[in-house]
Amino acid sequence: MVRSFNKLVVVGMAALLFSVMGHAGTFEDPRDGKTYKTVKIGNQTWMAENLKVRTEGSWCYEDKESNCQNYGRLYEWKATKNACPAGWHLPSKGEFEILFKAVGGKEIAGKKFKSRTGWKKDGNGEDAFGFSALPAGNRNLNGDYSLEGSIAVFWSSTEGNSYNAYSMRLVYGHGQANLLINSKDLGYSVRCVKD
Repeated sequence: MVRSFNKLVVVGMAALLFSVMGHAGTFEDPRDGKTYKTVKIGNQTWMAENLKVRTEGSWCYEDKESNCQNYGRLYEWKATKNACPAGWHLPSKGEFEILFKAVGGKEIAGKKFKSRTGWKKDGNGEDAFGFSALPAGNRNLNGDYSLEGSIAVFWSSTEGNSYNAYSMRLVYGHGQANLLINSKDLGYSVRCVKD
């Protein structure tokens, strides 16, 4: 009887873990044939790589194609409106908040989302859920690039006002994830979430 109960507990824990972590998969973008890793976290399915589709208002870090291969492209906010492929969309601020809750809260989400390599000064994360956030840096308002190795910033679809929109930011020296309002003209990474 005890053995049966223990088996049920183990099966139940495995099911709970699966419901949070889900499973990894892939998706091919029909627009350019690029294949992306995907991951299910809680009830959401996310691209587990930064978007790479070329659009007007998007750039490779330091204008080097090799950086696009590694980090994906950096997009100004208006370019994100149609950047995600059919069946996927730019996440809202609320969808990021749901994601934080699924991994235990925003206070620890940064450590859980960051990749295990690539972050400066031992700022690597656990990549506990397969989100694999790389420190892609950003494109500044003057067109310069900065903070590669130090930050990952992902646009949301939620506007603050006509000049600003929300983004999710991870920083090398911190374990949390933050939602901030930034200028729509900055260049940040994009992660799409499944419809």
